[in-house]
Amino acid sequence: MSHIDKKNLSETDIRTKFITPAITLAGWDIQTQLREEVAITNGKILVRGKKHKRGKPKFADYILYHKPNIPIAVVEAKDNNHALGDGMQQALNYSEMHGDLPFVFSSNGDGFLFHDRTVTEGQIETELTLNEFPSPDELWQRYCDHKGLKDETAQALVAQDYYSDGSGKTPRYYQVNAINRTIEAIARGQDRILLVMATGTGKTYTAFQIIWRLWKSRTRKRILFLADRNILVDQTKSNDFKPFGSAMTKIQKRQADKSYEIYLSLYQAVTGTEEAQNIYKQFSPDFFDLIVIDECHRGSAAEASAWHEILDYFSAATHIGMTATPKETKDVSNIHYFGEPVYSYTLKQGIEDGFLAPYKVVRMELDKDLFGYRPEKGKKDKYGQEVEDRVYNQKEFDKTLILGQRTQLVARQITRFLKGTNRFDKTIIFCENIDHAERMRQALVNENADLVSQNSKYIMRITGDEQEGKAELNNFIDPQSKYPVIACTSKLMTTGVDAQTCKLIVLDQSIKSMTEFKQIVGRGTRINEAYGKFYFTIIDFKKATELFADPTLMAKPVQIYTPVR
Repeated sequence: MSHIDKKNLSETDIRTKFITPAITLAGWDIQTQLREEVAITNGKILVRGKKHKRGKPKFADYILYHKPNIPIAVVEAKDNNHALGDGMQQALNYSEMHGDLPFVFSSNGDGFLFHDRTVTEGQIETELTLNEFPSPDELWQRYCDHKGLKDETAQALVAQDYYSDGSGKTPRYYQVNAINRTIEAIARGQDRILLVMATGTGKTYTAFQIIWRLWKSRTRKRILFLADRNILVDQTKSNDFKPFGSAMTKIQKRQADKSYEIYLSLYQAVTGTEEAQNIYKQFSPDFFDLIVIDECHRGSAAEASAWHEILDYFSAATHIGMTATPKETKDVSNIHYFGEPVYSYTLKQGIEDGFLAPYKVVRMELDKDLFGYRPEKGKKDKYGQEVEDRVYNQKEFDKTLILGQRTQLVARQITRFLKGTNRFDKTIIFCENIDHAERMRQALVNENADLVSQNSKYIMRITGDEQEGKAELNNFIDPQSKYPVIACTSKLMTTGVDAQTCKLIVLDQSIKSMTEFKQIVGRGTRINEAYGKFYFTIIDFKKATELFADPTLMAKPVQIYTPVR
């Protein structure tokens, strides 16, 4: 076909007639090693008022794989009216998103411009003819050399198959990055690994694929997965970890059955104050090859924590910490223990890619919050005790000083908002403590008497001390369950609760750290298109959205609204 003919061809024709044949001629298997039009992002959700739409998703023209889910190269195509390298910058961007793929190609059908990211000195970009495209074996060997995978054992581990249920479902690009970087780090001999992934991005699924590949390769034969909430352990066992089947058990009743290979445990179940209670000491120190710590910001990095005790005992094992919010304080440091993250995927990235829900902020300003409260002389509380005569500020409300009228006003504002949107939108209200959560429940019951009279579970207190409320937690997070609708909580629901359809988060709690703030915001970031959940709203009574606006990690709200008082 002549040069003039190429100029009249579409990009699709150029790919079909020239680029794909050149790649397959080099030995790439079109069924397992070459994928075209690979969706990288979902397209950011754009919110205008109460309406939303999806932005344009990003697609790579070609991703080349050593094996499924082990990408090593990206190819960007243009029609023949473009120069050979016109797709290179776009391809480099896709390469970086896909975990810094080292081999990047651009083509217009005349040949390839090859950008080799493994080169640090000399010629990084080279023009290749259509017949000079590198073979799979050549790029794989160069990939292994670049990643420091020196021997056949390390290379075999990195090439270990992912779990597949046969449905054709593939992990998202950032999950592939997290899984592969972790496996590569272990293959190079690293034994302390930190993964940072925003809430709602599939940390447990990512952990499963990491464990599956290490277990199937027999590189790690006995594995302990630790979490700090029973609901997290149970969800993990029955959902993401289900393929482990009869090889898996949950440690409970302080009994150590050593006939399994995959162990899931609430970390409180394997530690205790008395020596006899420490079930983990029923295992030998070298029993486990791998320990994965979910939500590791909640204690495993503190020298005095129970988790640290377990990690010290099984010090010969590989330790992987997973969190949405690594904790770095003068007393606690995840990075000090695990090292710098091998991969991070932030809330900001997740919203930008369209995998997480954007949010609006409504900042409520109550008079007493703004100006403080000073009781009149001789003011007594409901128990007849005189209230100290001084100015109380916002941080003391519902802790040092309880203002019943303030709680009623907050409940009224929440109800007014829901009446203007949808009174059956799942809502979580974060209160100062359990007592405050109960008072908030009562105030909301009175504000919503019509719906509570139809079903008493419309509003519930879900806190760690209250069995009836805790028993309803699964129903709250189940998209198919109508009730409960409004959950009043303090700490129980700040982390690990997969509330896919939560559309409203209310902050009436003094939040002390960015870690805590991001965990709370994470309760609303999941998208559930089937139930119309594309974005959520934060009603902020405590100025938390002003104090913790980190532009590097937190996406800006799509709208900030302060009602006129």
